[in-house]
Amino acid sequence: ELKKLSREVKDKKEIAQVATISANSDEKIGNLIADAMEKVGKDGVITVEEAKSINDELNVVEGMQFDRGYLSPYFITNAEKMTVELSSPYILLFDKKIANLKDLLPVLEQIQKTGKPLLIIAEDIEGEALATLVVNKLRGVLNISA
Repeated sequence: ELKKLSREVKDKKEIAQVATISANSDEKIGNLIADAMEKVGKDGVITVEEAKSINDELNVVEGMQFDRGYLSPYFITNAEKMTVELSSPYILLFDKKIANLKDLLPVLEQIQKTGKPLLIIAEDIEGEALATLVVNKLRGVLNISA
């Protein structure tokens, strides 16, 4: 029944109207949400965060954004900027927490043979696994960051 009554929102003005209703009739917020939707597109992601300022703002991030940075200062490659900069690295995406490197050793060995850097993006890396990666980075065995 709801499907029969619904209709697709077609333009920015209609998106702003729906967003305004959802924002407790706040037109400024409704228009900001419409701007965000226009910028990210139909398949984009919009994140709303509470801020400590009184201004409403829209920040568009191209690509990916992470809530955390490197896991250890030992991974820093640019001490002046306190950043990690890797040129054409292999990227290992892992959707779980890494506590031990047993399963990753074959991958790490192959990467070490290539001499290319490796960036590990995971839910978390802890304990023995993190310590092993740091030691290998410090010894120059692997050019790695996590």
